Amino acid sequence: MALGEGQGLAGRRRAERMARLESLLRENGPARLEEAARRLDVSSMTLRRDLARMAAAGERRVILLGGHVLPSGTTPSPALSPGAYALEREQDQHAAAKRQAAAHAARLVREGDALFVDCGTTTPHLVESLPPGLSLTVVCYALNIATLLARRPNTRLILLGGLYHPGATTFSSDEALASLRRLRLNTAFLSAAGVDAAHGATCVNFNEVAVKQMALASAALAVLVVDGSKLGQVRPAYFAPLSAFRHVVTDTSAPAAARAALRRAGGSLDLAPAAP
Repeated sequence: MALGEGQGLAGRRRAERMARLESLLRENGPARLEEAARRLDVSSMTLRRDLARMAAAGERRVILLGGHVLPSGTTPSPALSPGAYALEREQDQHAAAKRQAAAHAARLVREGDALFVDCGTTTPHLVESLPPGLSLTVVCYALNIATLLARRPNTRLILLGGLYHPGATTFSSDEALASLRRLRLNTAFLSAAGVDAAHGATCVNFNEVAVKQMALASAALAVLVVDGSKLGQVRPAYFAPLSAFRHVVTDTSAPAAARAALRRAGGSLDLAPAAP
């Protein structure tokens, strides 16, 4: 099949899914993203990508809000309001840039590696970029990451448990930190909400700091994976200096001034090539 034919087929299938989704929403009202994806027989990540592509094309007949899909123009309930949400509201922001950076970072993974994969909205793209045939051991503490890893063949999944934080779909506990302390990892893939030349890597949720720092201490190689919008940003929860990372992987949307500042500060910036 020629490339253009394949892209055309994918576009037709996406349009068919969107038509089916609109029909489901008209009949039954707003639905959880995972439930809508199940009824369409696709993964929730595929449905997210469908909605992002439709939005990029100016076709916002269906929107994603608070982890739910609903027809555009619907007045959301208070439970679906932007203030009630954390992870889902960010998932589609800079999605193409996140995929670009994550796919580049995934090239560092080798057969038999033991990995740590952080929480967030960039790391799911990292998991999806891993070659499916590799035999891996992967440690995580976020439910959305664990769900993706559980579908991979030849992958031994270690999910760190504890108190569940629904906003970021993460778990935290002293027992989880103790388990992570006993592990030795080839590579830790970390995410951040801010990466600044002077203030290092920061995040929003303070409960994530101890897990990130323990993963850094347990890994032979630490890689920070962020889309370009995070460069030059500072968030309240500091977890590591730039020197803690062998690679800071980002995409071509990263501002030139922020890139230059990170390099002057000694950050090992690895710029992912633009998608063809």
